[in-house]
Amino acid sequence: MQALSGINDVAHVIQLAVAPVFLLTGVGAILSVLVNRLGRVVDRFRVLEQNLPAVSEAALASLQIEMANLARRARMIHWAIGLCTGCALLVCMVIATLFIGSITAVEMPAVIAILFILAMLTLVAGLVFFLREIALAKGSIHVIPR
Repeated sequence: MQALSGINDVAHVIQLAVAPVFLLTGVGAILSVLVNRLGRVVDRFRVLEQNLPAVSEAALASLQIEMANLARRARMIHWAIGLCTGCALLVCMVIATLFIGSITAVEMPAVIAILFILAMLTLVAGLVFFLREIALAKGSIHVIPR
């Protein structure tokens, strides 16, 4: 590969980087959802924690179960955020590698492929943790029969 010699070469590299940039946008949207969910879990946990001293002995076990469930959900969201952030960083490295390879005239298809595969694997893992958190949230809903 030749070093960048003109505007056409730069335009070509930008075209190659467009798909990873769209992926980065999608991962950013997922991260926004995850951070919002984590905030709601933490807020609910704090409310329950404040009510803990005033709860009767009969309701204490139920409250502790809910707090343990919230803690598990927070842990799942934390892992999902970490993995999706890792994916975003790897995608950024793919984009940077595309430009660095073009500027230095060093071909790095294996590096780019490995970074992209790692990005996809971390995204899949992050989404699995997200699904697990949703299952935990759904499992905590109990309908009282009338």
